[in-house]
Amino acid sequence: MPVPLTYPGVYIEELPSAVRTITGVGTSITAFVGRAKRGPTDKATTIHSFADYAQIFGGLWAPSTLGYAVQHYFLNGGADAIIVRVANGAAPATITLLTGAGNLVLEAANAGEWGRGLEAAIDYNTSNSADTNLYNLTVRYTDAETKAVTTEVFRNLSIVTTSPRHITKVLKDESKLVTPQAPVPASRPTDTAGAFVAAGALTGSDGSPIGDAQVNGSATDPKTGIYALDDADLFNLLYIPPYSYSPTAVDPASGTLNAAAKYCKDRRAVLIVDPPATWNDKGDPQDGANGVDGAGFGVTRSENAVLYFPRIVALDPLDENRPAAFGPGGAVAGVMARTDSARGVWKAPAGIEAALNGVIDFSVRLTDPENGELNPLGVNCLRAFDGVGRVVWGARTLRGADRLADQWKYLPVRRLALFIEESLYRGTQWVVFEPNDEPLWAQIRLNVGAFMNTLFRQGAFQGTSPRQAYLVKCDSETTTQDDINRGVVNILVGFAPLKPAEFVVIKIQQLAGQIQT
Repeated sequence: MPVPLTYPGVYIEELPSAVRTITGVGTSITAFVGRAKRGPTDKATTIHSFADYAQIFGGLWAPSTLGYAVQHYFLNGGADAIIVRVANGAAPATITLLTGAGNLVLEAANAGEWGRGLEAAIDYNTSNSADTNLYNLTVRYTDAETKAVTTEVFRNLSIVTTSPRHITKVLKDESKLVTPQAPVPASRPTDTAGAFVAAGALTGSDGSPIGDAQVNGSATDPKTGIYALDDADLFNLLYIPPYSYSPTAVDPASGTLNAAAKYCKDRRAVLIVDPPATWNDKGDPQDGANGVDGAGFGVTRSENAVLYFPRIVALDPLDENRPAAFGPGGAVAGVMARTDSARGVWKAPAGIEAALNGVIDFSVRLTDPENGELNPLGVNCLRAFDGVGRVVWGARTLRGADRLADQWKYLPVRRLALFIEESLYRGTQWVVFEPNDEPLWAQIRLNVGAFMNTLFRQGAFQGTSPRQAYLVKCDSETTTQDDINRGVVNILVGFAPLKPAEFVVIKIQQLAGQIQT
């Protein structure tokens, strides 16, 4: 009752609704792990455009393939991405400012040679020039390539450690360029008389090229490498670009890809795998899929991984727009995002609509018979057709080989299942600790059924009626008294998936003249 019934009259009581809407999660948030010019290291950072990537991570960079992969992703329809920068021995640049007692050392916000473009200046034109505790700090960064200048000004900083304007507090909250090294001197920096003090020429290092050790993460720090994605709320696709292209292409080792595939399975995501750089004709993926030694194909046949062949050829803006070969993973992830947005996650990201923007050629041109040899092995082909252009022409997981006869043969079926799993996982959290009896089961059937019916109406399932397309069962048959005693409620959800029409067969028959009867 809302209030004690003490007087004659009408009482109003609001009852809770049984409707708890389940919202579908995103389907094409792509995580990239690789080397970048700058940006936070071993931290999952969300971006929404290549301009965001350029601002935070420095854009295209010749020693790394990550920037190209991200560029191809957004060029082909990607909308949201998560970047994990890994580094091998990189160090931040520093600026040393003199003080009355010791030095104030400003450290670049993150490691890399980029920090050598930092400068700092000190002046005493504060709000109270008589207060010797106050000073102003100006930090300036000049990009070595674009010559763009970024300036940060921090006024009325205080040397008093308890002051809210102490440099450690202010720079932590407001600066994207520098942070003070501890310990901070107790006296204010010397006025630089309008001149800027540059970062040390010998400080700031990009380190060595990355390898599997950096992508796999540190054994002493569980949230490094790909596992920095533990801090990401959700990602659906994971792509690890090749570590380098020239003079010799270096691909992630099979052990790294296997670890990434397992991680994707734990996170209900899909790993996009590039073909090894050594695959130069259609015989190489055949050997690799059949386990021939030295073929370079050591990835576990995971239902949460997908492989595309061959590599794409695109123009390299850093090499006077000359053609260069790149891993197809970034571009394919963009096609998946574009297809999800236009058609839904249940639509195979392949076909004449799955055009690869920005791709001028492939490292290997495949014919129909060659495609026919690779498709039954679970190798998705990238093809070029006259009048159509360059497209994705395959939609199988690494469990998609015909001989495996796996239920997760097709990529859209697997991704739809992962989408439903993640959405229901998040949308049924309210069930925990509710009284485990028929009223709860009825609410579960109502809300899960409404979610599945919405997908059915959008064309996600086979069947002409909800009964044919899906089922939701939660009652005394799925949850027995023993389950109730153990605090368990069992929900059975099934669906009839749409499978892509890989083979279109047109039968033509010549008819004889009909006999009049």
